[in-house]
Parts: sequence; C-alpha cells; structure tokens
Amino acid sequence: MVSNQIVVIGSCMVDFVSYAPRLPKTGETIHGRKFVTNFGGKGANQCVAAAKLGGETALIARVGDDVWAKKYIDSLCKDGVKVDYVKETESFSTGIAQIIVSDTGENQIVIVAGANNELSVEDVECVKDVITNAAVVVLQLETSEDVAIKACQLCRGISILNGAPALSKFDLQLLQLPTIFCVNESEATVFTGLPVNNVCEAEAAATKLLFLGCKSVIITLGPLGAIYVNNEDKQFIHIGSPLVKSVDSTGAGDAFIGALAYLLANEKEHGIQKSIQLACIVAADTVTRPGTQTSFPGPEILKCRKQDN
Repeated sequence: MVSNQIVVIGSCMVDFVSYAPRLPKTGETIHGRKFVTNFGGKGANQCVAAAKLGGETALIARVGDDVWAKKYIDSLCKDGVKVDYVKETESFSTGIAQIIVSDTGENQIVIVAGANNELSVEDVECVKDVITNAAVVVLQLETSEDVAIKACQLCRGISILNGAPALSKFDLQLLQLPTIFCVNESEATVFTGLPVNNVCEAEAAATKLLFLGCKSVIITLGPLGAIYVNNEDKQFIHIGSPLVKSVDSTGAGDAFIGALAYLLANEKEHGIQKSIQLACIVAADTVTRPGTQTSFPGPEILKCRKQDN
C-alpha cells in the first residue's frame, strides 16, 4: 500500500498578535486596536493546513515545559494532527512570535525560538522510519538546518523545503537535496542576492537557484501567484492567484505549503502545475480572514474549486 502520509518537521510557536492601523516605523510607538493569541510556527502551521484539507499528517517538533505546551498539543490534536513525535522540552519555553498586522494585511514578525532550537538530528533519526515511509516530507528553517538536511537525506518520497526564514549563508545541501525548494520574494532575494519584485525578477532568481543545485523551485509572489521551474526542462510556469481583499496575510505562505503537500500526497493526478494553482487558491482564501491556523480552510475549498472547473 502506497503511503499518503505527510510528515512535517519544524517549529511550534505561540503567536501574540497586535492589530494596528499601520506598521510602526523604527523607534515609533503607535496604538493598536486589538490583541489576540494564536498557535503558529511554520512547521505546525503547514501541518495544520494539510490536516484541515483532509491530509493524514504527523508533526515532528518540540514545545517547552510551560503553560503553552499542553494547550498547543491539544490544539494540534483537535485539528487532526498526529502528535506522537511532539516532545515537551524541560527548562525551555515554547517558541513565541510577536506579530503586528496592519489594516492593509501587511505584517511584521519577531520570533523567539525557545524549545524549537532543541529539535535535533537525533530527534529525526529516532523516527527515521516515519520519514522514510512518508509520501511528502515538509521542512523549514525555523529549526536547525542540520535537521532539514538529515530529513531530506532520509526521505524517499517528495521533500519540500520552505526556505524560511531565509539564510544568506547556508549549506548548499539545503538547495540540492529537496525535491522542491520553495521561497517567497524576500526569501529568494536573501538566498540569491537578486531583487525579486515581479515575475521576471523571480525567474532570474529561480535560474540562479537551479544553477546552485535545486531540483525544482517555486517562488511565491503574493497576489501575483507563483512561478515554478525544474532542472530538467527549465521551462518557467507562472500560475496566477485569485484577487481577494487581504485582511491578514500572516500564515498565507504556510497555507500554500500545506496545501501543496496535501495535493502532492493525495491528488497526484493533478500534476505540479495544477497543484500549485490550487495551493494559490487556498493561500488567497486564507488572507480573507484574521488569524493563522484558525484562518486555514477545510476540504470544501478544493471541492468548490473543482466543481467550478
């Protein structure tokens, strides 16, 4: 029997979110209008996004030994994520993110990794059978790059590395090992040193990433959608995104990755271009609601879109 399990290795963060009319300038204090606490972190976000669409998901991660740890694990369980490999870490806080969201949906984020820094290569090796047998393995860089490299080495299915947060200095294996290397505009700029403000510039950055050894590259471009290219035919594909009114863009990239992982694991008949198109639809839908994991849609978003087509 072919596995359709999605294994996500990455971070858990508690998001402390302030909503304000605009983002503050350096050294400036402004009044916000609302404060909420959400569960976030790129790893957990991407896992929850896939689970909410109906995916069979498991998360490999660490939380602290504070008041937030059990609350976070309970929330993951409610969203259908397998939490057997989420470890509580003694003497460490659960990771946190301080987020400011403007009225236009733009955001600023500062993270304190806490227990996420303790996720290790040994943690990955302890569950190597889970990773090896997964249909799709998803990784990011809020945890150690050594963890991402080891997981890619163990993966026999499709591996997706979301290069976020971006690194200006990095082991080239981060580019060369994954099946798909996925970044947004600003992350592509950090990895390549090239400006990425439009589709043409994204193609130039993707070309450099292929030169550095990527097997295939996705660069997400917000309302402009995404581009895709692989190292075999080197033909660029630009996939558009639905036009929506953005309320909160936090987590949109994670929704895209989670949806892509779900589609590649469960709906292989679509192929990569259609999968990216549907992932863009999921991400665009996400920004129309406030919050992160709470804004991710269920399987109805894909059912409605398929009926429309």
